[in-house]
Amino acid sequence: MARYNLERFNVILVEDNRFVRNILEDMLRHFRIGRVASCTNGQEAIEYLKTMKSMVQAGASTPLDILISDLVMSPINGLLLLRWVRTAKDSPNRFVPFVMFSGAADAEYVNASRDLGVTEFLAKPFSAESVYMRLLEVIDYPRQFAATQKYFGPDRRRKGSSAPNGKERRVITDADATIVYSSDKIAKPKSPSEVWLFRPPNRLKEKAGGFGLGKDEGGEIPMDLLEQAEEKLHRAALDFTEWALGYLSKLSDLCTEALLKPDRRDHYFAEINELAHELRGQGGTFGYPLVSMFGKSLYDVTGEGCREDDNAVEIVKAHIDAMRAVIREKIEGDGGGIGRDLMKHLKEAINKYSTIT
Repeated sequence: MARYNLERFNVILVEDNRFVRNILEDMLRHFRIGRVASCTNGQEAIEYLKTMKSMVQAGASTPLDILISDLVMSPINGLLLLRWVRTAKDSPNRFVPFVMFSGAADAEYVNASRDLGVTEFLAKPFSAESVYMRLLEVIDYPRQFAATQKYFGPDRRRKGSSAPNGKERRVITDADATIVYSSDKIAKPKSPSEVWLFRPPNRLKEKAGGFGLGKDEGGEIPMDLLEQAEEKLHRAALDFTEWALGYLSKLSDLCTEALLKPDRRDHYFAEINELAHELRGQGGTFGYPLVSMFGKSLYDVTGEGCREDDNAVEIVKAHIDAMRAVIREKIEGDGGGIGRDLMKHLKEAINKYSTIT
């Protein structure tokens, strides 16, 4: 199997959480990716991409190879960034592999990403291996792009897939589509029934050193690099506890503010929901899956349309107490009996305060 060299790759990472962004950037550098540029949100990424296009056209920069983005960000989230990359005239590469990652890997987010032209979806918590596998997937097996009047992006029909009823309703043969082997010019089909399939050369495989490999043959990133990345991610768990306690302190402060200023509770609960999303996504990555479980529970109970009375604040506090116990006692994995007790007490608190009117 060919061993890939990613030193010539140009990757953009978009993540609003500084702690996670640093971890991911360090991981990508462990995979020997030559250039990794980081942006803190979708708006910053769009400005960077506009600049990149002008620099590439002037011969002062190399083309973009892969874009990796978080989903939940503000003021421009991953979905809006994806839409811009696939449709905007200023996009430096509308065909670029776009890997979306998020702790909110619910069906609605996955489907929305898919319908906007995502290449791969990476659910948090992540591991060095899961990131590694997504990189290999976009290098080894790029999907053809499909263009209709309403969609432009990777063919949403994966190999071996079919519609739920077993009948494929979309174009399935080359005879039914216009085949394009270049990515130089992209145009929207004129007819609602017309489909264009783009099959440009696999530039990434060639750039990684996969010359001579067949279309269905893949390579690998040296395994020692993957092992080093996994070890570094494991060591980052020590920093995670400090980061998580900081978030839990913010949650406690928001609870206090919500009780003191009931007229602004919609604002405070929105912030609580955002922090819960971060905890939901990160705990399992750094060896604390219970933090992810409790974070998801808090995310669910503080979503749009949730209760915002004093009892709802008590439910938030119960989640904070449960997560603090996990961090304080360094409860890894499912926590065994202690983990079951914490989950039981949390559920009891949720039921208690949910039934009080």
